[in-house]
Amino acid sequence: MSNPIIDWEKVGDRYYRKVKLYDAVFDPDLELENYIIAGAPYGGALALYRDEDKIHTYRGTQASKSSINIYSCSGKLIRRINWDKGFIRGLGWSEDERLLVVTKDGTVRCYYDLQGDFTQFSLGHGAEEHGVSSCRFWLTGFVAILANNHLVAVSHYNEPRPKLLATPPEDVVHSWAIIPPAYTLSRSVEVLLAIGQTIFVVDSSEAEDRMLPNGPFKHVGVSPNGLYVTLYTEDGRVWVITSDFQNKIGEYDSKAKTVPKDVQWCGNDSVVLAWEDEVHMIDPNGAVLKHYYDGWVHLLADIDGVRLITNDICELLQKVPDTTKDVFKLGSTSPASILLDALDQLEKKSPKADENIQMIRSSLPEAVAACVEAAGQEYNIHWQKQLLKAASFGKSVLDLYSSDDFVSMCEKLRVLNAVRDYRIGLPITYDEYQYLTPEKLIQRLINRREYLLAIRLSEYLRLPTNKIYVHWASQKVRNSTDDEDTICKTVVNKLHNKQGISFEVIARSAYDEGRSHLATQLLDHETRAGKQVPLLLSMEEDEIALDKAIESGDTDLVVFVLLHLKKKLPLASFFRVLNNRPVATALVESSARSQDQELLKDLYYQDDRRLDGANLLFSDALAQSAPQTKTDKLKLASKLLADSKDPTATLHQKSYLEAQQLIRIQDCLDRDIDPPRYTGLSLNETLTRLVRSGYSKRAAKIQADFRVPEKTWWWIRLRALVAKRDWGEIEEISKQRKSAIGWEPFFSEVLGAGNTKLAAVFVPKCAGLTARERSEMWVKCGLVIKAGEELVRAKDLDGLEALRGKATGAAVVEIDRLIAGLRPRR
Repeated sequence: MSNPIIDWEKVGDRYYRKVKLYDAVFDPDLELENYIIAGAPYGGALALYRDEDKIHTYRGTQASKSSINIYSCSGKLIRRINWDKGFIRGLGWSEDERLLVVTKDGTVRCYYDLQGDFTQFSLGHGAEEHGVSSCRFWLTGFVAILANNHLVAVSHYNEPRPKLLATPPEDVVHSWAIIPPAYTLSRSVEVLLAIGQTIFVVDSSEAEDRMLPNGPFKHVGVSPNGLYVTLYTEDGRVWVITSDFQNKIGEYDSKAKTVPKDVQWCGNDSVVLAWEDEVHMIDPNGAVLKHYYDGWVHLLADIDGVRLITNDICELLQKVPDTTKDVFKLGSTSPASILLDALDQLEKKSPKADENIQMIRSSLPEAVAACVEAAGQEYNIHWQKQLLKAASFGKSVLDLYSSDDFVSMCEKLRVLNAVRDYRIGLPITYDEYQYLTPEKLIQRLINRREYLLAIRLSEYLRLPTNKIYVHWASQKVRNSTDDEDTICKTVVNKLHNKQGISFEVIARSAYDEGRSHLATQLLDHETRAGKQVPLLLSMEEDEIALDKAIESGDTDLVVFVLLHLKKKLPLASFFRVLNNRPVATALVESSARSQDQELLKDLYYQDDRRLDGANLLFSDALAQSAPQTKTDKLKLASKLLADSKDPTATLHQKSYLEAQQLIRIQDCLDRDIDPPRYTGLSLNETLTRLVRSGYSKRAAKIQADFRVPEKTWWWIRLRALVAKRDWGEIEEISKQRKSAIGWEPFFSEVLGAGNTKLAAVFVPKCAGLTARERSEMWVKCGLVIKAGEELVRAKDLDGLEALRGKATGAAVVEIDRLIAGLRPRR
């Protein structure tokens, strides 16, 4: 195998290499010079669109139809998108390989999966009126320049919000470029406009003239890291300056009579100029390297080089990485180069292998690491293996060495070699793979429908495969010509026992394709009700959605469905849906009780729940302030129960009638008696307030009318009189022979109010108590001697002994006398 350095060429003090990626890329009949080509970053897809400003060969009506053709870098057609939406003024790619198409009227289409599916938005800001002239793209956004020189920027494609930048001069723009927000101090995109003899820098707030001489500039380019700018003057000179326009790095005179059709940066190290079939590469110091081709050549810049595309070939032009140069450069004495030579000697079974190892023994770990890194930078599989063998040989000599980097590089190279195959056509470099990440590389394979390779790589890299299977199934249900039952069976059998599969996504694809029955079948296999229900609602499968929500046991989800149905359906239809669904009915009832009582009334009426409806009217009546309104609602409640078959309906009707009677009485009392008001009080509260206000006779009449039990009435009157401190009335009551509640409550209530004298009146009347209990009552009134006499009458000597301890003063002598009288004489 030939040495890699045969493809190297020196430009100034740097080495560059041109790596052949693919040959026989496009059909020789494809007039590449008549096409605009846009390449996705990180070795991604190519988008070709016929340049409408150029004359092309007529090849029949089919060929004359406008289309955007998406190819891999190896020339494999991925998708043909028919185009009839007007003149295209911008064609570019995002970081995640979404194709952006900007039309003259400011319409932007974002094709997100290489299969023709897109989202669309408009630039606004006068784009439709003045028209878009051209666009410049970066990884996450783009800038469009209008015919009136106004600039419109879009920073994100997920939530596009077109923003008008500062207004530049209205003179002719010879060329322009952008510096992405990540590389500007303001963190806003900056636009470099070649106007007149100078450059204007435009951002969101101002347009600043950099006062450059020697214009006009026919090309403006910015390096990938945003630090350098290249300018191509009208007289054929190339300037390289810093992006702050303070320092001039180098200058080159191309001596060309014609302006190059394209100027791009090759990484951050050199500038590439392209004419029709000629390419010049210039380093910042003015050194030049020239390449010639048989046909028209297109430049596609990437982060670490530039892809050269012709009908015949796809090549990568890039600076030779430092580690690769140290290993392969002629005469190199680096440890990595010596280690590679040691491997060669080992394969020849020469003792010089050991001599080389001993020579670099102290630097052997660095040599192993360099060989591993250099293997990652190689495209040729033979040299990848040789470098990894050298690293393996080196690490076998070391006593302690972590093989993590070695194993990781072997893993990455297997992935890179798999996707670089011409059948896939993703010529991604090691550095680009590091930027892109394995997950996004897998997504690119999914978008190309390379499902088998995507699954194998995901399993190899220990990444989840569920998205791959879901994407495959989604495409299956959209494009298959089989009947729906067969498709469903095929998908379910294929995805059986696969982890993390979302059948909701697959079902949504089927529904979007107009296959509602298939979507419903697929949703039956979705285990998450939260995913099933929204799609079922959008499919207008309302009752199935409600049943699924109820089965899930998630009340929030059930309420969500019920709210949706209530907004959508007439009330009668809504209630019919609730029939035979007690959980849904209970949730509607619970929610309506606090938020929508009218709905609750309609629900009770629909279900013929007369008692519940009457109770609701009763609650509503209690909440009213006007007596007449209360009475009317109670009458409605009573009427509602007239034909009810509920055995408790009669009792409820009686309660409603009594409530109406009480409201009328309270209304009369409010008119006859000065405040406080009686409306809104219960029957007991009404009686209490009347007694306290001195209207005992009216209270007695109301008690009789409502047949309030005697015990209840006596309690009400007692507590009201005690609260009023009407001791005289209580004393009059004490003269009665009997009490419906007994006399003990009178003693307790009066004593609690602090009137011991009146409380003592009730002690003798408590005939049902024991002598000792009455004695305690006398003690509470402060009449110890009376207590003693009570015990004497009962001949309770023990009680008297206990009472003596509570006596004080003269009462002690009297108690002693009573005790002596009860003791038997000797």
